[in-house]
Amino acid sequence: MATIQLGKIKQVWRDAWSNGNNYAVDDLVSHVDQNITSTYIAIQASTSGSPQAPSTGGTINTSYWNLVAKGVADPIPIQTNNSGKFLTTNGSAASWSPVTQVIKKIHTLTYSTRTGGNNSAGTDQFSWGSFTPLDTSNNFFISGQVPANSAGNDYCGFGLRFAGGSGNTDFSGDGVGYVGATAHMTIYTYHFNYTGTFNGAGTYTVYHRAYGSSSQGEQFCPNSSDDSRLVAQTSGTLQIIEYANA
Repeated sequence: MATIQLGKIKQVWRDAWSNGNNYAVDDLVSHVDQNITSTYIAIQASTSGSPQAPSTGGTINTSYWNLVAKGVADPIPIQTNNSGKFLTTNGSAASWSPVTQVIKKIHTLTYSTRTGGNNSAGTDQFSWGSFTPLDTSNNFFISGQVPANSAGNDYCGFGLRFAGGSGNTDFSGDGVGYVGATAHMTIYTYHFNYTGTFNGAGTYTVYHRAYGSSSQGEQFCPNSSDDSRLVAQTSGTLQIIEYANA
């Protein structure tokens, strides 16, 4: 009886093509060429000793492989060496771009000690604490408020002093707010933007400063010793947002 060679009864999926494998006719593989993953079928056997890639540079190796299904380019660019970047598009193509961090740091200082005010001009009323800018070439948005037991001053000349470096940087009246009240709780505030460099790099001590006379609170950060309705020690907060100079 005659023998009929049927060959493979079915195709065999071999996963991604590798130059270390041997391939027989009708083997199926996936292969990435020019960032496009496609499927190929072997039409001639090949060995690891003489590997035959299914496609190179967009040209199919038709002596050994036929294209079964052509893939499409991945719309996301290659991620290698792009850690920490974000994906952006110009309307026709996507690409990776470095992240530009606008806000560099938020410095937060608090003060919660009941402190008597001084009615003399040019006096530091209390210290907010230490502030170390990351880079004095950045910009700074400075915002803060401190509660007080009012001394009954209808006007107040006050602000902030940054002491350090080679001298002092004064903000007298910059963005200040004050609620005038006699023998009642009040609030001192400041909200302003600063684009200078202070006195260079280093650490600064930040003071709430009276620049004019009779510009103090009777008590800063009052507590229950001022009024029993203050069931907890009051506190103030000064926030300095350091952001990139555009």
